[in-house]
Amino acid sequence: MTKLKIGTGDWIVVCDGRKALILENLGDRMFPNLHTKEVREHPDPPTSAQGSDAPGRVHASMGGARSSVEQTDWHEESERAFLKALAGRLDVAVTTGETTALTMVASPRALGMIRSDYSAAVRKALHGEVHKDLVKMPVYEIEKQLLA
Repeated sequence: MTKLKIGTGDWIVVCDGRKALILENLGDRMFPNLHTKEVREHPDPPTSAQGSDAPGRVHASMGGARSSVEQTDWHEESERAFLKALAGRLDVAVTTGETTALTMVASPRALGMIRSDYSAAVRKALHGEVHKDLVKMPVYEIEKQLLA
């Protein structure tokens, strides 16, 4: 992996489907100094607390055949909603000039989910994506992993 070039004021967004760290570089390109600007967490209650009922059944219009409907994956739905809200937050940050450059760091699954929610402004400000799940690490370790 080539070394990331992170300018002063650039944001590094480290996330998965439940937690996001928005880090800002207070240093410069030569000596980055990442500081936590924002932490967003999404509670993920057990499926039994999220679902409303057992999976439904569908009756065929002809004959007496019945089939069941697949259970909704509530965890995936809540991850999707969390990442959509994060993409909205990043859009506000870019359009209001809070930051001009972003780098996304997330698991391939989370990146795949959030990509479709990037606004045109976020796409333009995006300097790169790193396919790593680093959200559970302390900031100094994230810095070491990204800038090694």
